This record gives sequence, structure tokens and C-alpha cells, in this order.
Amino acid sequence: MLETWRKTARRYSLLPLRIFLGVTFVYAGLDKLTSSTFFTDSANGSLVQTLHSTHDQAAVPALIDLALKSPHGFGYAIAFGEIAAGLGTLAGLLGRVAATGGALISLSLWLTVSWSTTPYYYGNDLAYLMAWLPLVLAGAPYLSLDALLTRRRSGQDRIPPQPAAGARDARVPSERPA
Repeated sequence: MLETWRKTARRYSLLPLRIFLGVTFVYAGLDKLTSSTFFTDSANGSLVQTLHSTHDQAAVPALIDLALKSPHGFGYAIAFGEIAAGLGTLAGLLGRVAATGGALISLSLWLTVSWSTTPYYYGNDLAYLMAWLPLVLAGAPYLSLDALLTRRRSGQDRIPPQPAAGARDARVPSERPA
């Protein structure tokens, strides 16, 4: 019984991480899209203000310069990217692709807006990046659309045909069940 529990725990060990990251990224994307300030250039907490205030402390200021060329487009790309990564992770559809997208978003945010956070462990983008990596490596092998599609392609979810009621068993006597 203990061994069965261990196998089950190993099998579903990434599920809490998938749920957490999926919900968090969907929420983050929706929060940006529904914010009254995120796309307002001069408001406190706006994307433009955040980009300007972190430019000089960023590890890769060129990324901020790129985002400042079209901050609204960049903001929408981040928001929709977070939603896509979150939904893909929750559903387990293209799990590695979704996790890679989430990891790249976290990496870009860490190298730009949270790079100057001191000490480094106060910034959450690095922790999110590290949390995405097991899902990049393992994908979503259980309780996922990826697993369902894999079973369908391999034919494992097909039920073998049953003989019609009253039909004669065509197998030879040695093959018939006892």
C-alpha cells in the first residue's frame, strides 16, 4: 500500500506546480488587461513608468529599450503570453511549449524589472523561472490533454470490440476462457 502511494505521489508530483503556475499566470495576464493603470503612460504602476524607473538597473537595458519602442504592444504581448502559458499549463496542452513560454516571460522580467531587487531572493521572477523549469523538462504527462492525445495516437484508449450478445464464440476451444 505504501508503494502504491509513493507511485501515485511521484506520478502527480508536478500537478500542484502546474495548477499554481497556470492559475497565477492567467490571473497576472487578466490583471494587466483589466487594470485601469497598466496601459496608462503616466499613471503610478503603469508599464511605461515601470520600464523607465528600472532601465538603469536592468541586467539587459536593451530589452527595456525594445519594450519602450511600443510599450502598449509589449504590454499586450506579455499579458496574452501569460494567459496562453497559464491556460496551456492548466490544460496540459503543449505542456512543454507553454512552460517554455512561461519561463521566457519570467526570464525577461527577471533580467529587466526585478534584476535590481536586493537581496535577489526578494524578487519573485527568478523563483518563477526556476518553478517553470521542471515543467519545461517533464511537460504535462498526466491529467493533461497532451496525455490524452498521446494515448489516442497510440491506440491505448480504444476498447476492444466485444462479440454481439448470443453470437457464437469463433475461437478454438483452447483459446476460450475457462
